[in-house]
Amino acid sequence: MTITAPAPTRSALGPPVVIGIDPSLTGTGIASSNGWCEVIGYKKHRTKDPGITQLPHADRIRAMRDLLAQVRTAIGCPDLAVMELPAPSRSGGGAHERGWFWWEIYFYLTSSYIPVGLLTPNARALYATGKGNAPKNLVVDNIARRFPDWATEGNDNAADAVALMAAGRDWLGAPITDLPKTHRAALDKATWPTLPGATA
Repeated sequence: MTITAPAPTRSALGPPVVIGIDPSLTGTGIASSNGWCEVIGYKKHRTKDPGITQLPHADRIRAMRDLLAQVRTAIGCPDLAVMELPAPSRSGGGAHERGWFWWEIYFYLTSSYIPVGLLTPNARALYATGKGNAPKNLVVDNIARRFPDWATEGNDNAADAVALMAAGRDWLGAPITDLPKTHRAALDKATWPTLPGATA
């Protein structure tokens, strides 16, 4: 598919604006091609407080909706959003809540007419490192080295979001930096939207 997009640029600033989103109840990573990233998650008031998935149901939905509102505000209205797909094989509690949270973010994007790209965790790691099975520390290190303008501060959620954002910019034809073909192979493994002005 050929799409109409701005000319490639080495600058992290300016259009197209792409947001990368790594959804998580405890630490949603969000990164903008405008040069910032942040992590938004449920925070306990005291160390002995239960996690979000252990809250009573009425408190849980309030906390989840509050978290969702914060994420929506941070996302804004970019030209493209790139989300990490859930990992169905992921173990641990909270699958029910994580699923709700992912779909609510996706619904917000699509109902706001924001085009959405989707990458699996393996494709995101591949874009960041050239290896689909790369561990978190390798992703963090590669993102820090290749995208130093984004202050992830060693947080893997922020690093994942930067990788997703950068993949989106690359797909639009406006890469932030040059990456090897091994990394860019991840673009062919992603699900991308049909953009206005695209031709078959």
